[in-house]
Amino acid sequence: MIISRYMKQEHRDCDSGFAEAEQAAANADWSKAEESFLKFSNDILRHFKKEEEELFPAFETQTGSTDGPTKVMRFEHDQVRGLIGKLAHSLEAEDKDSYLSLCESMMILLQQHNMKEEQMLYAMCDRVLSPEIKESTLENMKKVEL
Repeated sequence: MIISRYMKQEHRDCDSGFAEAEQAAANADWSKAEESFLKFSNDILRHFKKEEEELFPAFETQTGSTDGPTKVMRFEHDQVRGLIGKLAHSLEAEDKDSYLSLCESMMILLQQHNMKEEQMLYAMCDRVLSPEIKESTLENMKKVEL
């Protein structure tokens, strides 16, 4: 439960930042959109780094598998990173139609990704990791910087 609760909250925080940036772009408030998008981008990239450098290796060590759910999650992280680049380009060009269209793709990708992590991977981590490993992994994740 410890991993699930922490990571689910990070998902919610990232979702809020993304929605704020999308709304600002829809209103053609480019300054606010850029500020909110930058915060969202930093937050989600930090979240991915926590998973890829701390949580996934702990899970993989415990299970002995690097070809399971963590491989899929890393692939999806790369897809999100690609969309972040495209969104940044549209934002810089102040291209509202392109930005909002890409937001739809991002929202679908993030919803599906988050659901898989929350319903499968995080629950598996909470089950297979010992209390000590969960605690140390969580503490390490809290220290991750971009």
